[in-house]
Amino acid sequence: MTPADPALPDPDEDRSAPGWAATRAWVAGRLATGERIEAVTRLRGGWTSRMRRLEIAGPAGRRTLVLRSFVKPFYARHARGLLHREADVLRLLAGTEVPAAGFVAVDAAARHCDHPSLLMTLLPGTVRVTDDAEADRRAGLLARQLVAVHGLSVPAAERPRDYEAWTSAERVRPPAGTGRPELWRRAVDVIRRDPPAYRPRFLHRDFHPGNVLFTGSGAGLRISGVVDWVETSWGPADLDVAHCSTTLALLYGVPAGMTFADRYAAAGGVLAGDRAAHLHWRLLDALAFAPDAEKVAGPWHDLGRTDLTPAVLTGRLEDYVQALFDRYERT
Repeated sequence: MTPADPALPDPDEDRSAPGWAATRAWVAGRLATGERIEAVTRLRGGWTSRMRRLEIAGPAGRRTLVLRSFVKPFYARHARGLLHREADVLRLLAGTEVPAAGFVAVDAAARHCDHPSLLMTLLPGTVRVTDDAEADRRAGLLARQLVAVHGLSVPAAERPRDYEAWTSAERVRPPAGTGRPELWRRAVDVIRRDPPAYRPRFLHRDFHPGNVLFTGSGAGLRISGVVDWVETSWGPADLDVAHCSTTLALLYGVPAGMTFADRYAAAGGVLAGDRAAHLHWRLLDALAFAPDAEKVAGPWHDLGRTDLTPAVLTGRLEDYVQALFDRYERT
């Protein structure tokens, strides 16, 4: 759900096209006097929502906005909570060390738009998920950025909802044809237990390379934006670290996923000191990808990672689960 590199002009750009006319009129009503929508471009990288880049022109010059619209029925049904949460978070993050888009307007119930929508400013940079020489450097920047997210001081009245687990022991299904069924049984038994005690933090809850924008290269590589705040929660820092670790393992291989927690700790982040607790949070996230880890690969393919086939992703997920046991249950 990220504003990534622009693709082709939006096929819905014509103001009379179904599914766009009412939304375009709503956006136009949120612009300053004399401003107009000059161009619309679909953005690649979105999985749960349709992202559009809007070029705005007016008496004061040009600016660019981003429009998120929930089109898929499941997400449209839950849009009120998701989009209002993101709108609240964008307001909260304004002026902090976390680079987030500026809030412009929201129509979470689709009272005026064709679909539930959120309008925000455009952040500079691009999503980078290529398996290149800078992947390791980006992981280090991700760890430092996540420490900053967790370090935000949030007044009690402005805290988001408590975290929700994305799977459970009853819902996990091992990959078809796995040669290690006992591994999956062990993993399910771990998350069957009650969650460990934790010190709650402000969580992004979907923090991974696909939701972070970068600019520059080499020594000038920087994070320019963190996007997709619809799942923001209040919960254990370990869970955010776990989600980014799983994603890195799928994108770049098991070692990348296994070292992220160490990078986070080296950057000043605090994780569960107990091995069993850490294993619980890591497996709780990893098992949410089973059995079809490839379901998250659509946007990655759009961004050039066509090497991430179902077989590759399933194999990496299973190897990653094994690596977690090897590290956190060793004597």
